[in-house]
This record gives sequence, structure tokens and C-alpha cells, in this order.
Amino acid sequence: MDISDISAKLDLSDNKQVVRKAAELRRLCDVKFDSSTIGVGEICKAIICLELAANRFDVIFDRRSAIRLSGMSEKAYNRSFNSLQNVLDVKSTLDVRELAIQFGCVRLIPFVKKGLSLYKDRFFGSLPANRRAATDFTRPVFTAVAFFLCAKKHKLKVDKLKLIELCGTSDSEFSSVSTSMKDLCFDVFGVSKEKKDPREIKGHRELLDVLPEKRTYEDGGYLSDEEKELSSYKKRKQTEKHGYEDWKSSVLASNKQDKDENFTSQRSKQARLNFPKAVHETPELKVT
Repeated sequence: MDISDISAKLDLSDNKQVVRKAAELRRLCDVKFDSSTIGVGEICKAIICLELAANRFDVIFDRRSAIRLSGMSEKAYNRSFNSLQNVLDVKSTLDVRELAIQFGCVRLIPFVKKGLSLYKDRFFGSLPANRRAATDFTRPVFTAVAFFLCAKKHKLKVDKLKLIELCGTSDSEFSSVSTSMKDLCFDVFGVSKEKKDPREIKGHRELLDVLPEKRTYEDGGYLSDEEKELSSYKKRKQTEKHGYEDWKSSVLASNKQDKDENFTSQRSKQARLNFPKAVHETPELKVT
């Protein structure tokens, strides 16, 4: 299938500049290596070249339709896209300000820039001198991950799948960079999930200190240092057990009450007395 036919199906045929650039990238790809060795067919290669050209000229590209047209899964398409992008040495840029405007999170711009700068410094510091020159932070995945982590820290909703799509990376690479950023810059990107101990809260302390040795976790009290918090499975099992015991006691009480009522009704019922009927004998009349 020719690039012009594919561009027509993706609504890019009117943009001649994008079509020409995609054809140029496709010829360059054919010269540099055989794409079939990495599992990229001709149709998929043409679609990826169209996406690279559209990104180059800031033209809107329908990636979902492109993935359906390629006949590949999203994961396989992202892997093929990254491979061709690296081979062709075409680097797409992702600006923090554009991301913030697109997702409606303008106030995150200074936090993302500060986090990226701190991450670069700490990452360079952890590498030996001979490997620092090969490190490339210009890839858009770093900007996308920093933006996502800052949004999560400030409790703002951001579509992760859309970010992965914008930066042209895979889910596994996105998760790997995210883990690296949280490890090196937890003070900037990390989100604490630790629960606060009620004993550390000063408010309503008098309510927590009433007979603490009598208050257990099930009764709404706090845990001591020796006790461990029950898992959700054990909590559910205990709830089911308590429910069964309540049901059992109510059934037994109901049965006992029915027996008592039956016994009382039997005692209060008057018995019938069968007296034999008296037979009156008529005296015999003598005839004189």
C-alpha cells in the first residue's frame, strides 16, 4: 500500500508537506536497515513514518486509527515506533508548558522543571564519568514522567495512556523511568502512603486514652506496638463469622420462643370431661 493511500485513510492527504516528509523517512529507513528483521511490515513502517512526519510539523495525528490500520497491538506498535525512531534518529520534543496547557495543570510547570533539573543532577552524580556522555535526557519520556508524577503528588488527574501516546514510548519504559525518578527524587515526586498512628494526633487524645488496654482494633481502638493490623481477608472472615453467630443466636431464640408459646397454649386449653349419661328407669305399672 502506498503512503498516499494510507495518508488518505488517516485524513492526512491534504497535507502534502507531511506526506512528502513521510515518503522521505520511508526511503531513508529502507537504505539504513531491513525493517522486517525487527518485525515491522511495510504498512506499519509507512504509518510510523507518517506519524513521525506529523509530529515534525505539529500536525494532529490519530494514533488509535493508525494502530487499527497497522493490524498490530498497541504494545507492538509502540515498540516498532521506538525502534524506527531510534534508527532514523528522529527525536520528538515535548514541552512542559504545552503539556500543562493541554491537561489544564498550568500550576505544575515550576514543579516539573525543578524536578527534572534535580533528577538530572542526581542521575549524573550516580553514574561513573565514562558513562555520563552517553546519557540522553532530551527524550520526551522524561518530561512526560515528571509531569505525571507531579500531577499525582498534587492530586490532579492526568491520563497516563494519553501521556504515553504523546511521548511515543511504551508502558514498560514509562514505568521504568517513573521508578527511577521516585527512587532518586522521592522528596519531589514521591507520594507517601503511610497511615498516621492515631496516638500521634493531638486532637481528641482524651477519647483515645480511655482504658486503652480494653480497646481493641475491632472495637474501634488503636493498635498497640505488639499487635498487627488485620488483613482485609481476615477482617472479612471475622465479619462473616460475627454475622453467622448473630443469625444463629436469633434463630435459636426464635425457636425457643415458639416452643414456650406452644407449651403455654397447651396448658391453658380446657379439657373435655365425658360423663356417662344417667339412664332413668321407668317403674313398672301393675294392673289390678
